Amino acid sequence: MKKLTALCFVLIAICFISGKPVLNEGYQVGDTVGSFTLKNVDGKMVSLADYKTSKGVILIFDCNTCPYSKAYNDRIIALNEKYSSKGFPVVSINANDPQMSPGDSFEEMVKRAKNKKYTFPYLIDESQEVAHAFGATNTPHVYLLQKSGNDFKVAYIGAIDNNSRDESAADKKYVEDAIEALLTGSSVPVTKTKAIGCTIKYRNT
Repeated sequence: MKKLTALCFVLIAICFISGKPVLNEGYQVGDTVGSFTLKNVDGKMVSLADYKTSKGVILIFDCNTCPYSKAYNDRIIALNEKYSSKGFPVVSINANDPQMSPGDSFEEMVKRAKNKKYTFPYLIDESQEVAHAFGATNTPHVYLLQKSGNDFKVAYIGAIDNNSRDESAADKKYVEDAIEALLTGSSVPVTKTKAIGCTIKYRNT
């Protein structure tokens, strides 16, 4: 049992130290986000502009392989189920380089989405340009976008909640609190937190 626990810690440590860090700070809270178009697991192209009638978008940089992503997977599905009908659907993006993380290939993404019965887009950022533009560093890394006129502005950046291991122990639900505030016209109580998870596997350039 001790050996298994030690192995788990090693794997998590590898997640943190692997991959190239993002040098670009990317979008900050209040910034207007540029549109993008990426391929979904169903083979169709999805653009941020497709959500022009939404109140916002829960944009999450995620992946198949990170232990933190796996721990948050059901919570991400629940966020879409709870808020999609209220105008804040989930859009998930995988920017990991499959050469560095084979389990994050497009084919594996398709399998993941099918097995978990995703009802939201799971997009592949093959060029990693979108992840770089946002300044995404970890999986999962949330950018809550709010519709402002014809644009999308960043309302919150960071973690989903304050307990990556146990949802029932999370007493701060940052994304939910932010969305509830936006729906009532209130100020977002916490606009930025540290995203906890594996580093995005950026290819060396």
